[in-house]
Amino acid sequence: MKELTKNYDPSIVEERLYEQWMEKKYFHTVIDKTKKPYCIVMPPPNITGQLHMGHALDNTIQDILIRWKRMEGYNTLWLPGIDHASISTELKVVQKMAEEGLTKADVGREGFLERAWAWKEEYGGIILNQIKKLGSSCDWERVRFTMDEGLSDAVLEVFVRLYEKGYVYRGEKIVNWCPECQTTISDAEVNHVDTAGHFYHVNYPIVGSDENLLLATTRPETMLGDTAVAVHPDDERYQHLIGKKCILPLVGKEIPIVADSYVDREFGTGVVKITPAHDPNDFEVGVRHNLERINVLNDDGTMNENAGKYQGMDRYEAREKIVAELKEQGYLVKIEDITHAVGTHERCNKIVEPMIKLQWFVKMDELAKPAIEIYKNQSLRFIPDRFGKVYLHWLDNIKDWCISRQLWWGHRIPAYYCADCGHITVSKTAPEKCEKCGCTSLTQDEDALDTWFSSALWPFSTLGWPDENAEDLKHFYPTSVLVTGYDIIFFWVVRMTFSGMEWMKQTPFHDVFIHGLVRDDKGRKFSKSLGNGIDPLEVIEKYGADALRLMLITGNAPGNDMRFYWERLEASRNFLNKLWNACRFVLMNLEEDLQKEMPSNLTSADKWILSKVNTLAKDVEENMKGYELGIAAQKVHDFLWDEYCDWYIEMVKPRLYNKEDDTRIAALWTLKTVLITALKLLHPFMPFITEELFLNVQNEEESIMISQWPEFKQQWAFTENEKEIDVIKEAVRSIRNIRAEMNVAPSKKAQVFVVTENKETTDIFEKSKVFFKTLSYASDVFVQSDKNNIGDDAVSVVIHNAVIYMPFAELVDIAKEVERLTKEKEKLQKEIERVVKKLSNEGFVAKAPEKVIEEEKAKETKYRAMLAQVEQRLAQMKK
Repeated sequence: MKELTKNYDPSIVEERLYEQWMEKKYFHTVIDKTKKPYCIVMPPPNITGQLHMGHALDNTIQDILIRWKRMEGYNTLWLPGIDHASISTELKVVQKMAEEGLTKADVGREGFLERAWAWKEEYGGIILNQIKKLGSSCDWERVRFTMDEGLSDAVLEVFVRLYEKGYVYRGEKIVNWCPECQTTISDAEVNHVDTAGHFYHVNYPIVGSDENLLLATTRPETMLGDTAVAVHPDDERYQHLIGKKCILPLVGKEIPIVADSYVDREFGTGVVKITPAHDPNDFEVGVRHNLERINVLNDDGTMNENAGKYQGMDRYEAREKIVAELKEQGYLVKIEDITHAVGTHERCNKIVEPMIKLQWFVKMDELAKPAIEIYKNQSLRFIPDRFGKVYLHWLDNIKDWCISRQLWWGHRIPAYYCADCGHITVSKTAPEKCEKCGCTSLTQDEDALDTWFSSALWPFSTLGWPDENAEDLKHFYPTSVLVTGYDIIFFWVVRMTFSGMEWMKQTPFHDVFIHGLVRDDKGRKFSKSLGNGIDPLEVIEKYGADALRLMLITGNAPGNDMRFYWERLEASRNFLNKLWNACRFVLMNLEEDLQKEMPSNLTSADKWILSKVNTLAKDVEENMKGYELGIAAQKVHDFLWDEYCDWYIEMVKPRLYNKEDDTRIAALWTLKTVLITALKLLHPFMPFITEELFLNVQNEEESIMISQWPEFKQQWAFTENEKEIDVIKEAVRSIRNIRAEMNVAPSKKAQVFVVTENKETTDIFEKSKVFFKTLSYASDVFVQSDKNNIGDDAVSVVIHNAVIYMPFAELVDIAKEVERLTKEKEKLQKEIERVVKKLSNEGFVAKAPEKVIEEEKAKETKYRAMLAQVEQRLAQMKK
């Protein structure tokens, strides 16, 4: 038989096996219409990305599911890909150009795009190669990129169709604007950071009155764009002012006082300034009251011509000047220190400005309806379901989607403007002339589409859409499950569902498996600022991918955050070593001509472990179907560690070492059969070590990853034998516990007497004598119905239907034990004497704190109890 190295070294095994899998094309999917399809599309990581723990968890979960279904006989496809990441990539290329002293303007659009594509070719595949280190069994021959030819065609097709339906339009709305990157950004790219700031309380004088309206703002520089002040229509304090006007401080112009239910009358003074061009809520108020929109900021965050004498100042410089003048002119009432959430761009960490911009939007009202319906009728399921409520709430309150970005890297908006009449022609290809006036002078929109626009199409564009006859599309759509974190339900999941319903008339996936974040051992997010980041590649290099995967998945419940503990990683590695050594033991005893059929002379122990692994197969299947992957992994781990390694292997050793035992071959068959079954159940979680052991312990199948997933077998359901072995295990545990209490080493053998009048219990121990003797560290085992031949000094333990006795003298060297206990008695007597003396000292009792006195009294009680036990043991020994 083959031999394994003494120690398991993942660095040698993992790379070799992955190369073999790739060479043999085990990951590659060929459409087989005789099999049921099972498809996962990988959430595409950014081409700027490096593997982090979130990626590691996400891809581990996907690989577990795809390996499980592959073994179950499904026609599986796990389709990988990467996202062009407009803002991130453009920022990287701009930074690289800056090192050469160049700007985008210097090289022009075409020159810039050449550099961006070169950057993508150089760095774009790095993260995919890192994902391979995890053991991910993706179909690498089908890798897609959001800007490849097929996906770009899908993007243009969708934009044109939506425009023709009236769902895409160009208009002015409030957007998230990054003054640093000078582009709109999505809500997903805004981090809300708790920041120290101020509430500036300012009086707005009422026209024709001595009254003032007191309100507070955190951004006084935007007051230059105020076009109204609002109060709640039911607020009795301000009823007399509704419809009147107030004076905008510093500017001096009159603005109306309007009534709007948006105002929270319980917050502050119940009065708010309305700046429609710089706040999304104010914008909506402005629409309802037909208010003017005045933008006071330039794209770079400086004040524009509408800011009057503050024009050209940086927004924060202007803030200081405005506050100073408000104070000087008597408008500023007070400045209140606060901490509030401030939106910052996740890429550059600069504060984002809500600003009104002429942008392209997708009208969401109609598109959202089918996406809502598929959740309500459960065509789409969330695991856990609570995230479905989040999904539904967001869709019920959905707003139109800003899809234009002021970037060059990305899908350029296919809109062409006529130089003569201004008409907009939307077309997948550049039109020769204006469709309205015939002018041939047309200019394409400079903006690119939001990255999420292409990602929204991912589940079907990657399979070949808009070619509706594409074989992959027809066979694998809808996909089976989406695995993703809870932080992008709104931004990605929702967009894929409404896109899938609009273009494919089917939900893009049946299940959405939501996992939590991986945090550090203190529960904090990994971040550069905290310096607590952990590189998965470094972990893999030290511990191996299997250990990392097991650590990430065990104890992981859908939707819940988890913590990274090095101790758990060490425990995972210990499990790998234990499994490796168990397999080495099996191989050292295995024989070449072992029969394939189940032997007829299986013992109770053999039937017990077969029944246990059989039940395990059923339980794991149920857990996997319910996406309880962490529970499934823990069950397989516990079975292998406890039942197989710690119990069964120890049970069969006497039979293996006795060549004359006629059940020896049955033990070997069971050892091998159970090990192979358990390895298959473990394979989706720990692909490398299971493959290595599988290839060594058997030669009937070429790879575990294409072997058959274990199923529950009725012929292996030996429930009676499980009960029998449970009795033996109870007895062994009881014996080991009492020996441990008495500090008896395992090497010290003693007779064991099992006293029972129950025939069934007698039979169990008689049949199990061989291994029970080994497990209980017995020199001999006697099963009898009475206490004959058992001395009065025997130590006893009670189990169900039996009492077990062990002669005390065989467990302990009485002379040495008396000597040890005598010393222990003298030591305790001295401690009691010391405490009593202390408590008898009136000076101590008078001066010592009550807590110290109580501690001394507690010590006396403890020492007296210990002394009583020692004296009792001594009395027993001197009998």
